[in-house]
Amino acid sequence: MNDTGVAHKQHRLLSLQQELLAGRVINKKEYAASFGVTEKSIQRDLDDLKAFFAEGRDGREVVYDPQVKGYRLTRQEPTSLTNSEVLAVCKILLESRSMVKEEMFPILDKLIQGCTPAAQLQQVVALIQNERFHYVEPHHGRRFIESLWQLGTAVKEQRVLRFCYSKMDGTSCERVVEPVGILFSEYYFYLAAFIRGIDRQEHFDNPQDKSPTIYRIDRISGLQVTDEHFRVPYKDRFQEGEMRKRIQFMYGGKLEKVRFIYTGPNLEAVLDRLPTSRVVGHDSRGYPIAEAEVFSGNGLDMWLKSQGDWVELEKNEAENAARACPDPAHGVQ
Repeated sequence: MNDTGVAHKQHRLLSLQQELLAGRVINKKEYAASFGVTEKSIQRDLDDLKAFFAEGRDGREVVYDPQVKGYRLTRQEPTSLTNSEVLAVCKILLESRSMVKEEMFPILDKLIQGCTPAAQLQQVVALIQNERFHYVEPHHGRRFIESLWQLGTAVKEQRVLRFCYSKMDGTSCERVVEPVGILFSEYYFYLAAFIRGIDRQEHFDNPQDKSPTIYRIDRISGLQVTDEHFRVPYKDRFQEGEMRKRIQFMYGGKLEKVRFIYTGPNLEAVLDRLPTSRVVGHDSRGYPIAEAEVFSGNGLDMWLKSQGDWVELEKNEAENAARACPDPAHGVQ
């Protein structure tokens, strides 16, 4: 290609780029006639522009749109995390204190190396360096990340599990369960599962109770994913998101509504702590009355006590809380 041809091609590329940036559609036949070249030449120009925008990493792409019978520039959602997103995820992970260093630090390194542009990598490293240096591991000191995938697969494929479980009182027991979900709350990952038939009769005062048992995953050992499947009708399927709104303290109990008056300075924090809560009115003093649907029991009782005088249960709710005595098998054993 001589100098005239090169200049002509550059002119076409710049013109096509300008048209695309302006949001116009490129029809090869029309633009070929406009520039006095073949459609193949326009196609090669478009291929060059595709490569150019692909290298830009800003989510823009030259695509063919069959509805308008031409090429246009689209903006796709970026597939990599931004610097701010990487920093936010790293901070959340460190604050969770959910893993030992041998599992936590490789995840942080992969996030930073894989998602952060090289120019800002050191800045992100510096922003989390102090927290990383002073990171305090959970006291159980156990690695469990690999078992999360096994458990998640068992939940998805509805496979029966067998394992040994270490209770909080130091004793151990064998369990055969039907896993239905994985939850995370305040430093620990949990497995929600239903104890199988005969075992339910032995461990529950009310075998008809439909609430799953909550197990801390780091206390599970000798995990066996069996070939035996269980079935859950679609209408009865377990939904982690819905349960997570109601079981805030990883203690089971009876699902019920509680109403309380909040006299403290930060109602928003209380509403966030109990996702199902909502303000339903105000008392004679002007304080908000909130209602929440939660699993009552030791966890809720401990949280209410931690609020001191800021939370006042309505009389009938206070009586219910005083009587609450959840089956210990439904809590963190």
